[in-house]
Amino acid sequence: MNADAKGMQISIMGREFRVACTPDEQKALLEAVDYLNRKMQEIKEQGKVTGLDRIAVMAALNISHEFLTTRLGNFDVSEFKRRMASIETTLDQALADQEKLF
Repeated sequence: MNADAKGMQISIMGREFRVACTPDEQKALLEAVDYLNRKMQEIKEQGKVTGLDRIAVMAALNISHEFLTTRLGNFDVSEFKRRMASIETTLDQALADQEKLF
């Protein structure tokens, strides 16, 4: 934590976290927390993904996809979607295998 950063309490899907944040970054952080909560809630409501860890990973993938689509603009979206679906399938299988261990 740098000297100007203060600890700030945030809540994501009902879980509390303390993060370092400078006063001028607080508004942006709260907007990011709100956006992440909404994305995770959307995934949870679809009912296809269970478990907070899985929901968080899927939200991260979706947000990354949105970012890359916006940033890169003219790349092959359909190919990226196919790759994302493949990653999702692989991730689901890996997490299912991991859950069998416990």
